[in-house]
Amino acid sequence: MAVTYRDAGVDIDAGDDLVERIKPLARSTRIAEVVDGVGGFAGLCALPAGIQDPLLVSGTDGVGTKLKVAFATGRHDSIGIDLVAMCANDVLTTGARPLFFLDYFACGKLDVSVAERVIAGIADGCRQAGCALIGGETAELPGMYAEGEYDLAGFCVGVVSRQAVLGPARVKPGDAVIGVASTGLHSNGYSLARRVLETEMKLSLDARLPELDQSVGDTLLTPTKIYAKACLGLGAALGSGLRALCHVTGGGIEGNLPRVLPAGTAAQIRLSHRRPAVFDLIARGGPVDEAEMRRTFNLGVGLIAVVAPGDAERALAALESAGDRAWVMGKIVETRPGAEATVDVVEG
Repeated sequence: MAVTYRDAGVDIDAGDDLVERIKPLARSTRIAEVVDGVGGFAGLCALPAGIQDPLLVSGTDGVGTKLKVAFATGRHDSIGIDLVAMCANDVLTTGARPLFFLDYFACGKLDVSVAERVIAGIADGCRQAGCALIGGETAELPGMYAEGEYDLAGFCVGVVSRQAVLGPARVKPGDAVIGVASTGLHSNGYSLARRVLETEMKLSLDARLPELDQSVGDTLLTPTKIYAKACLGLGAALGSGLRALCHVTGGGIEGNLPRVLPAGTAAQIRLSHRRPAVFDLIARGGPVDEAEMRRTFNLGVGLIAVVAPGDAERALAALESAGDRAWVMGKIVETRPGAEATVDVVEG
């Protein structure tokens, strides 16, 4: 009897079934600029009209070992939101509007129902970000992944006018630094979080602790916040008063905020906000030093906006109207000419 591709571990029929299931999910994210739907060799998307000197902005990322929690709990519905968030939030920091998204889903053996749930989460994330899911790749790679496991990567493209690009060139001493709340760990630091919670504290993912309002597993799977409404709302409300946006991911505030500051400046910030209980649980359960917590986690601040000093109140109002909790956490100060940008943290 002849050997087939299915005998070798790849089920073409399952892949075709998944594509058919994906099509309505992708259609639910469609925006006016999309030219063609899922199913061809490549996705087509037009540039929005009316943008002067448009620039394309791209970002790519994954969700790291947060996937391990999804595998352990059998919950695959929200991990796709994390994937979109990690890519779209980066694109948003330039002042861009996200346009379209593509995903890469790789596994050892394709479970169509699991993959469909993951991609349904991706479609949900795209709707939150305002971008279209216009394509992707599903790769069945026998022997590459453990049974029941998969990996994800995402790719987001946005557009911004060259004159509206945010970043270091716009930031000035005296500007206000505004923190915007995270929903928790987002998608960074999970190797450390799982080491503390599962190995050091020996907690099951079903465990319920007094300081958490849900199980450990539910806490770890809380989706990463997508800041599209917040970022685009700030741009509309402040115009040139919005100087820079920082997506706080791996490396924490001190590792990410300097990326949007010019040389010769520092951000003086105060960490006096209420941070989600999971961070104190990890710090205590390790124990993990505060310096290590700062350089690993967002500690309750998922996005930072740098705005003109006279626009701080308007920025807070715009963020509140977008449904975000925000507060002034510091200001930009001048240091030595040409010196590397830094963050100076004051606790309490």
